[in-house]
Amino acid sequence: MHLHILGICGTFMGSLAVIAKALGHEVTGSDANVYPPMSTQLEEQGIQLCQGFSAEHLKPNPDLVIICNAMSRGNPAVEYVLDTGLPYVSGPQWLADHVLKDRWVIGVAGTHGKTTTSSMLAWVLEYAGLKPGYLIGGVPKNFGLSARLGDNPFFVIEADEYDSAFFDKRSKFIHYRPRTAVLNNLEFDHADIFDDITDIQKQFHHLVRTIPGLGLVVLPKEDKYLNEVIDKGCWTPCETLSYECENEEGWSTRLINDDASEFEVFWKGKSQGVLSWTQCGKHNLSNGLAAIAAARHVGVPTHVSIEALALFEGVARRMENLGQINGVTVYDDFAHHPTAIEATIEGLRARVGSERIIAVIEPRSNTMKSGVHGERLALSTVAADEVIWLEPEGLAWNIAGVGEVSSNKTVVYSSVEEIINYIVDMARPDDHVVIMSNGGFGGLHQRLIEKLKAE
Repeated sequence: MHLHILGICGTFMGSLAVIAKALGHEVTGSDANVYPPMSTQLEEQGIQLCQGFSAEHLKPNPDLVIICNAMSRGNPAVEYVLDTGLPYVSGPQWLADHVLKDRWVIGVAGTHGKTTTSSMLAWVLEYAGLKPGYLIGGVPKNFGLSARLGDNPFFVIEADEYDSAFFDKRSKFIHYRPRTAVLNNLEFDHADIFDDITDIQKQFHHLVRTIPGLGLVVLPKEDKYLNEVIDKGCWTPCETLSYECENEEGWSTRLINDDASEFEVFWKGKSQGVLSWTQCGKHNLSNGLAAIAAARHVGVPTHVSIEALALFEGVARRMENLGQINGVTVYDDFAHHPTAIEATIEGLRARVGSERIIAVIEPRSNTMKSGVHGERLALSTVAADEVIWLEPEGLAWNIAGVGEVSSNKTVVYSSVEEIINYIVDMARPDDHVVIMSNGGFGGLHQRLIEKLKAE
């Protein structure tokens, strides 16, 4: 069957394309923004990419069109599909029908940490010899691919609360019906489709209603909004996670190193072992503990999970060290929410001590562009020595105001070129430059590295 995917370079749809190819389908796709790592992954899989959304890309007609949730009415390709009566479906629905229906699904949901926790889980199961399938909104370095069909019942999936398609406004994760569910955390996000936190909680409640009584829900003990979701009704056993405090009823940890690169794991107050790994930051400690708990539910002993996570290599674009040039270390990070930005910078601060941290941020997501987070953005960067903001066209709020309430040095530029020139002029050995965006950021990462080398 010939499948054509509209919006194929998105993290979810690109991963879905890899799965479809593994099932033996002919897969092609269109997208307006084609950039690594997803474009590289797809090309390596032999999947043909078309730039833009011309109706010509759909000729001759494919057997089925899978439509990304970023597509809307008025898009030329969407209008062609509707006008010609081509069969179409959302990505989550196709995945549920053709991949997940006979699998033990392990879903990782929450505002933050989905990609990293899913990657950790997939790797733990792989290390334990379970050969899971997985679909993740990023590229786990232990695998080198964002998705795999797998050849046993277990399937790990990043369970996103964003909507499924312009014709299906349910959250993606409603389609997945996990048996094991990790709820990492819950905050307000996706202001373009949710009015408030109550809207998001409703979707999470719908997810909880689909988890069988013989399944498991893993969630933080102290998360107010998730506890309110569970209080609405839960028919599944829950295991709770606590960090740096005792939890006689569930999972907890004890920091050994301040940067969370080493910590002890406890289950119901009893030590399960010490994890020493290359990750840093309390947010990654949280992700790792959730992965350990979920893996135990599918039969992986805790000591095996600890062994596996000691070998976890991280995820592309999640505090990925791109290299050190003349003493300046450059990182690529996907953070695009105040909580994620804060956790990332604080984790790096704990690791590098007094060395200078320069945060470079592109407010690209719909929520960031709307300005809904207000002063929280300034507060999220306090652990950095200096913050550089890109002011994109069409921003709905005054980004200069962030600098007015920030305690560190803050500058704003309207172009990537200006940012690169500024960093090259001011950077010095032992600096750490963290580039944060959920998009390509105009190729800033490699362009900066090349100019630093030239200098």
